[in-house]
Amino acid sequence: MRDVLDELVGWWQAGETVGVGTVVATWRSAPRPAGASMLVGPDGTAVGSVSGGCVEGAVYEEAKDVVETGVPTLERYGVSDDDAFAVGLTCGGILDVFVEQISRESFPELGEVAASVGRHEPVAVVTVVAGPDDRLGRRLVLWPDRAAGTLGSARLDDAVAADARGMLAAGRTALLHVGHDGERRGDDLTLFVNSFAPAARMVVFGAIDFAAAVARVGAFLGYRVTVCDARPVFATPKRFPEAHEVVVEWPHRYLSAEVEGGRIDERTVLCVLTHDPKFDVPLLEVALRTPVAFVGAMGSRRTHDERLDRLREAGLSDEEIGRLSSPIGLDLGARTPEETAVSIAAEIIAGRWGGTGERLAATDGPIHKGPPGPPPLAGSRRDPAAGP
Repeated sequence: MRDVLDELVGWWQAGETVGVGTVVATWRSAPRPAGASMLVGPDGTAVGSVSGGCVEGAVYEEAKDVVETGVPTLERYGVSDDDAFAVGLTCGGILDVFVEQISRESFPELGEVAASVGRHEPVAVVTVVAGPDDRLGRRLVLWPDRAAGTLGSARLDDAVAADARGMLAAGRTALLHVGHDGERRGDDLTLFVNSFAPAARMVVFGAIDFAAAVARVGAFLGYRVTVCDARPVFATPKRFPEAHEVVVEWPHRYLSAEVEGGRIDERTVLCVLTHDPKFDVPLLEVALRTPVAFVGAMGSRRTHDERLDRLREAGLSDEEIGRLSSPIGLDLGARTPEETAVSIAAEIIAGRWGGTGERLAATDGPIHKGPPGPPPLAGSRRDPAAGP
C-alpha cells in the first residue's frame, strides 16, 4: 500500500469511499509481492497494481462491487483457476487478493498510519482477511509502543499483537493463522500483517568462514545482511551467497558512510569478526558511538583484553565500551562456524527481546517475553486446488 498511500489518503481526507485490492499471499512466479495494492477511486480511477497487469481488470470489478456492498472478499487467481486465462493470469503464479472498501468510517486510523509512514516510524496494519462474517475486515494497527482498533476481542488483540510486532521488528509482511481468540494452533482466522518498516540490517565485518555462517543465520532470521571487508580476494559474493550484499571497503570507512547516509538505525546489528586491531579498533570507535541495537566482536579472552586497552587509548569512555559484547555470543560450547553463528544469533535474540540465555527448564514464568516468528503462509478460502 505504500506506493498508493498518498492517493488513498487524499480520497480518505475528502470523505470518499475507495475500493482497495491488496495482495496478501503469493506463490511461484506471481509478479507482485504481498502488500502490493490497487485502488479504485470514487471517480472510477484505478491507481497502483496487484499483478503488473495480469488480473487488474478482475480486481477492478471486484473493488467496485465491494464499494457497493460493503462486504470484503478474498480472491485467488492461479493457473488451476477456471477463470485464469479469462483474467489474464498466464505467468504460472498464484496470488491471493483481499478486496475491501476504505473510508473514514471503516479505517479511522489511516491518517495516523500515513503520518507514521511519512516519518519513517514502524507501523503494522493487521486485517482479518478470512474468517467469520463478524470478524472479516476488522483491523488492528500496531506501533512498537501502542495500538489502535480491534480485531473483535481484547484477548485476540493481545495474542496477535505479540506475533505482529515481531514481524514488524523484522520488516516482514505476511499472513498469520490463529484461532478465534488468538490460539496459535487454530486456523479460524487468517490475518494479513502489512508491515511498514524495512528489514533490520545486520552488518558482518570480516570475510572469514565464521562470517559466512553468521550471514546465513542472519538472513534466516529476517535481517538484510551485508558483509564488509577491505580485502577483495576474500570479500566476494561467491563466498557469501546468503548475504544480500558484499562490500569491499575498510570497515570503519564503510560504517561511517552508512551512518552519515542514514542507512543505520537503532535496529541494526553489527558483528565484528575481524579480530585484527588495524580493522576492529577504528571500526569499534565508530560503532560504539552509534545508536544501534547490538555491537559484538569476536576474539579470545586475550584479544578482548587487548582490544579494551586499545579502545581506551583511542578515547572511548567506559560507558561507550560497556555497549560492546565481547567475546561475542552465548556460552553454548560452540566449536564450528555454524555452531558459533547459532551462539551469536542466540545472544542477539536474547538482547532483542530481554531473554536471559538460561535453559527454559531452569526458569519460571512466561516463556514468551517477546513475540515468536509467524507460522508458514497458507492459502485462502477460494480455489483450494490452486494452493502452493
